[in-house]
Amino acid sequence: MRNSRQRTLISRILCAPLFAVAAMTLLAGCGMQGDFGELNRTLVRDDIHDWVGRDDRAGEPISPSSFDLTDDERQLRDLAFPLIEPPYHRQNFDQVGREYGTIRTTTREATDRSVYYNHLMKVNDRSPMARYARLTDDIRNDSTRLPQFFETAGRVQDMDHKRRRSLDHVSSLSEAERKDTLNRIRENARVIGEVRSSIGHRASSYRFALERLVISAPSPQAVDVERTLNQLQADIARYRNHPAPTWKEQPSLAFQR
Repeated sequence: MRNSRQRTLISRILCAPLFAVAAMTLLAGCGMQGDFGELNRTLVRDDIHDWVGRDDRAGEPISPSSFDLTDDERQLRDLAFPLIEPPYHRQNFDQVGREYGTIRTTTREATDRSVYYNHLMKVNDRSPMARYARLTDDIRNDSTRLPQFFETAGRVQDMDHKRRRSLDHVSSLSEAERKDTLNRIRENARVIGEVRSSIGHRASSYRFALERLVISAPSPQAVDVERTLNQLQADIARYRNHPAPTWKEQPSLAFQR
């Protein structure tokens, strides 16, 4: 049974790049965009973001859990991806490959706060007003995504805490089952950690871009952008130590003592 699950998992990982390439070809002329620059969900598989959290900080693959993802775990990865992937990649021709994880953002690109500004300035025909508007949209999109992500993260962390405690009460627990459980808990924690790190870098990048727009193309719009950015940073600070306000801890599993 375990070998069968492993073969299925490996098959999915190996087939994803081929599927992504085919999808990029098929969707090149189609309406790919949904809300917030996300892919049209009718055009992709449900497991499109299952790869999120399977790599370590250096980008090297780790041994993944062979357990199927729960609904909350899959939603966690779906909500994490747009908060990890830089916003300027969201409407590119290679977006499908990025969604499936066949094209990855480099560490430098994710952490160098000047990269976002450089992309913002690349389009020569954009007016300063358009750049302020693009910056505002990117900040607001992140703010809109945070509550649902951290609400889901709160549920996943609660279940993982109970799952870890349950290991001592499961009869005839095999070493493979213990390893799969702990690997899944680590994967979930990695997803949440990557988002926390990413949104901190993004807020810094937005600040970097705003400061340079202010001196290169002063505009009253800068006041509104700064207000929006301050709200994002306040949200990030709140979610750093607290779950989403709508989240409530669920009762313990019945067999826990």
